[in-house]
Amino acid sequence: MSRVADVVDAHGHIGRWPAFAVPDGSPAGLVAMMDRCHVAVSCVSHLLAVGPDARAGNALLLDALAAHPGRLLGYAVYDPHDRQGPERLRDLLDVPGVIGAKLHPEVHRTALDDPAYAPAFEIAAGRGRIVLAHSQHGSPWADAGRFTAVSPRYPGLPLLMGHSGLFPEGYGPAVRAAARCPDLVLETCGSRMTARHLVRIVAEVGAERVAFGSDAVFLDLRTGLGRVLLADLAEPDRRWVLHGTMDRLLKGAR
Repeated sequence: MSRVADVVDAHGHIGRWPAFAVPDGSPAGLVAMMDRCHVAVSCVSHLLAVGPDARAGNALLLDALAAHPGRLLGYAVYDPHDRQGPERLRDLLDVPGVIGAKLHPEVHRTALDDPAYAPAFEIAAGRGRIVLAHSQHGSPWADAGRFTAVSPRYPGLPLLMGHSGLFPEGYGPAVRAAARCPDLVLETCGSRMTARHLVRIVAEVGAERVAFGSDAVFLDLRTGLGRVLLADLAEPDRRWVLHGTMDRLLKGAR
C-alpha cells in the first residue's frame, strides 16, 4: 500500500475502557484503521493494564505485538502499587517490540515525581527506553510541574508528556516545562487539542520536540491525524511531528 507519510503514532491503545465508547478495541481493528489512514506504526498500551489489571493487560499487549510485529510497538504499563512491578517491567522490556513504560498518575493516584514511580524511570533510563506519562493540567498528580520535577533526575531519558497538559489552559505550562527540560517531548492527543493550538506549540518548542499521538482506540485515530495534516505547519515541521520526532526516540528503544 502506498503511504503518504511514514506516520508514527506515539500514543495509542488497544482494549476497552468502561466509561467510554470504544467501537472496536481489538489490535486487528486498530491496524485496519492504521492502514486506512496510512499510519505505519502505532505505539500502544493496553487499556486493561492502564486500568484495573496491569499484569493481565500487559500480557494481552504482548499477544498483540506478536500478532502485528512492526505495526504495533508497546508501552508496558507500570503499576506503582505492585511490589513486583520493577521485576515485571524488566522482564517486559526484554520482549521484542516493547519500547518503554507507560505511567498514568491520574489513574494510579500517584504523583509522577513520587518515589513509587522511581523504579520505572530508573529501569527505562538504564535500558535506553521511552517513558510515556499522562499529563493533566490542574491535577495534583500529573500537572506540568510534576514533569519539570522528575525529568532532570534522569538526563537523557526521553519523557513524553501525554496530551501536553490535556486542557487548553495546560498547553502553556507544558510548553514552559519543555523549555526547562531538554528531554521532555510534548505529545498531541486529546479531544480539546485543535490545529491552531498545535501550530502554537510547534512554534514555541520546535517541531522536533513534538510528537503526533492519537489516543486511539480511546479516541478516533482519524480525528487526531487530520488535525496534524490540516494544521498550518511548514511541511518540514509537519514531517517532524508525524514521524521524525518518534523516529529519533525509537532508534535506541527497540
